[in-house]
Amino acid sequence: MTDSRLNTLKNWLKALQANWQLDLDTLAPASADASFRRYFRIQSQNPKFGTLIIMDAPPQHEPLDAFIRVDLLLSEAGLNVPKILEQNASEGFLLLNDLGNQTYLAALNDQTANALYQNATHALIQMQLASKPNILPNYDEALLQRELDLFPDWYLKAHLQIELTDIQKQQLKDAFALIIENNLAQAKVYVHRDYHSRNLMVTAENNPGVLDFQDAVYGPITYDAASLWRDAYISWPEERVIDWVIKFWEQGRKAGLPMPDDFGQLYRDFEWMGLQRHLKVLGIFARLFHRDGKDGYLKDIPLVLEYAIATANRYIELKPLARILEFTRTTQK
Repeated sequence: MTDSRLNTLKNWLKALQANWQLDLDTLAPASADASFRRYFRIQSQNPKFGTLIIMDAPPQHEPLDAFIRVDLLLSEAGLNVPKILEQNASEGFLLLNDLGNQTYLAALNDQTANALYQNATHALIQMQLASKPNILPNYDEALLQRELDLFPDWYLKAHLQIELTDIQKQQLKDAFALIIENNLAQAKVYVHRDYHSRNLMVTAENNPGVLDFQDAVYGPITYDAASLWRDAYISWPEERVIDWVIKFWEQGRKAGLPMPDDFGQLYRDFEWMGLQRHLKVLGIFARLFHRDGKDGYLKDIPLVLEYAIATANRYIELKPLARILEFTRTTQK
C-alpha cells in the first residue's frame, strides 16, 4: 500500500472516530490476500465490538459493489459474514465487524475436523438453499474455459517453460471439453468460489465466519465442496473426504437441494469439479508469482498438482491429461 492511500484511510477513520470510539493509534495490518485488497484491525471502545476490521480495496482494481451485494445476500441466507458498519465506496474502504483471527486452517486437526466441517457443511447448504437464478453472474462455459486456460498459459508456459506438442495440445483441449461438459451438467446454486480453510473463521456463534466471497457466481453444486475438501492448503485421507462428502450429499438431499440420487454420481461430479479448480489454481499460483511478484503460493503447488494427477488417473478418458500432469511434476520449479 502506498503512503498516500494509507493517509486517505486514516483521514476517513478520523471522521468515524467519535461514532465508533476508535483508537487510531492501534491501526495495524490484519491480513492480505491474493488480490489488491488489504485488511487492517483497529481497537474500539464500543462495548459491542472491541476490535473492528477495515477493508482497503483500491476502486480501480477491486470495486466494492460485488462484495457489498454478496455480503447482504449471504447475510440474508443466515451465514455469518462481516457486517458492513460504514462504507466509503468511492475511495474503496469498508468498516466491518471482526470475525476473529483464527482460521479453519489454524484450527483443523484430526480431533477438530469432524465438528468444524459439519458447521461448514451446514453453512454451505444454507447458502445453496437460498440460490436463485439471475442474481449472481453465471458460471458459464466461457468462464470455465478462461479459468482452465490459466493452466497452459501461466503454469506450463510462464512457470515451467513447457511447450506442448500438437498432440498434447489436442489432448489438453479434449480433456478441458470433457471437464466443462461435466461441470455444466451439474445442478446450479450460489457458488462462493473460495470456500476453503483460509476463508473460514472459527467463531463462537454461527460458526464459521465466511470471508472473501466477492467473486461468487451461480454455478455447479459441487464447486464449494471441492474447494472445502480438496483444499490447496490442507489435505486429508481419501476415506475421510468421502465420509464428509457423503454427509454433505445426505444433508443436502434432506434439505431439498437438487442432488443426484446416486452418491457415486455426486462424487464423480465432485472430483471433476475439483479437477477444473485445481488446474485453474495451478495457473493462478504461477501467475501470482510471475506477474504479481508473490511467491508465497509456490509451496502449495505440489499438493494441488497431486490432487489433479490422482483425479485424472481415476478416469480412463482423462488418462492423457494425467500423463501431461505427471510430466510437469518431473520439471517442477
